[in-house]
Amino acid sequence: MSKIVTITDNTSGKSVACPVYEGTHGEPVFDCQGVAKELGMFTYDPAFMTTASCKSAVTFIDGDKGILLHRGYPIEQLAEHSNYLEVCYLLLNGELPTAQQFEDFSYGIRRVSVLHESLLAFYNGFQQNAHPMAMLVGVVGGLSSYYHEEMDIYNPDHRMMCAMRLIGKMPTIAAKSFRYLLGRPHVYPQHQFSYVENFFNMMFWLPNREFEMNPIAVRALEIMLILHADHEQNASTSTVRLAGSSQANPYACIAAGIATLWGPAHGGANEAVVKMLKEIGKVENIPTFLENVKNKKARLMGFGHRVYKNFDPRATIIRKICHELLDELKAESHQPMFEIAMKLEEIALKEDYFIERKLYPNVDFYSGIILSALGIPTSMFTVMFAVARTAGWIAQWKEMVEDPSMKIGRPRQLYTGHANRNFIQIKDR
Repeated sequence: MSKIVTITDNTSGKSVACPVYEGTHGEPVFDCQGVAKELGMFTYDPAFMTTASCKSAVTFIDGDKGILLHRGYPIEQLAEHSNYLEVCYLLLNGELPTAQQFEDFSYGIRRVSVLHESLLAFYNGFQQNAHPMAMLVGVVGGLSSYYHEEMDIYNPDHRMMCAMRLIGKMPTIAAKSFRYLLGRPHVYPQHQFSYVENFFNMMFWLPNREFEMNPIAVRALEIMLILHADHEQNASTSTVRLAGSSQANPYACIAAGIATLWGPAHGGANEAVVKMLKEIGKVENIPTFLENVKNKKARLMGFGHRVYKNFDPRATIIRKICHELLDELKAESHQPMFEIAMKLEEIALKEDYFIERKLYPNVDFYSGIILSALGIPTSMFTVMFAVARTAGWIAQWKEMVEDPSMKIGRPRQLYTGHANRNFIQIKDR
């Protein structure tokens, strides 16, 4: 701390000195905790748009420069050289694993990837056409009933065990939700597969036909998981932290994060992309659609980003694997939707209207196309997002619980309701 910001109430003349703190990257912040005590006022910040809710060393985003770092490592390097499970280890522990640490971590994740048989029976309570996110919220919350002897959040061994169980079981839960939706038999995780191969196999294996995993399809899924592993203090992550601040068990906290992710303003962007492409219908309809966008009669989904004001670094990475996947599946897909998507991308990268407004395709644009190409229904899109984000959620939760200054979250409000009123008996109203 080297600077002070002074806030003065011009009416009373009172002032308060607010210390300024600077992080490794990003804008400095000033500590306004003394404002209420000294000036008798609170800050007003709807949606916490200018409030730092915590200190964190997990992830950093610079939206203006298009930078995303996990524990200091650029997302571009992690996507090119790493794998999802290694990124999970990095987020949880702060450092990349040695070969032995990674082998031990991978083995530990495989050991906890199977669901208890009675938990599998839990699915029978859902309607056959239940939304997969409803299943995910319920089943993840239900995990807490199986491990109540290992949920002391102040025990570091318990914290790590909970983290590994959540990362290990989430693909199994998601795949079971997918297969329940389609009426297919449950597939158990197999020890000979990697984390993402296991997920792929549990999703798509069928007992009545030979099944071989396409390596490009598996790599596309792995890239998608890496790119969605964490994204700083977004709505779902903040929900996990707020729930965790009450000392709730981690399974309940992650279930709360999943529920928040379910909101279409947060986790449904890639689903909205596919819906838009289907509504366009044909490549020939693109000019009319874009004119409607320019005239504010239609919304262009999957372009631009609330945080990234220049470009989404994840989009550059996922674009390459998206094109590789479409080229690989071209002979068997013949889907006009992919042609529409590629034409929209071509226009957006060349036309002045989009360039001037920095409306570049974002990660949701490409992830929606990838998931569709893999044969995953749109109702499962947010589930896939949740599988990826589990690592970030639990890493953020773990960081918060290990912070000795943790307090239960308690935002203030600006009350605008009635003043004090006297109760009137019902006969006199």
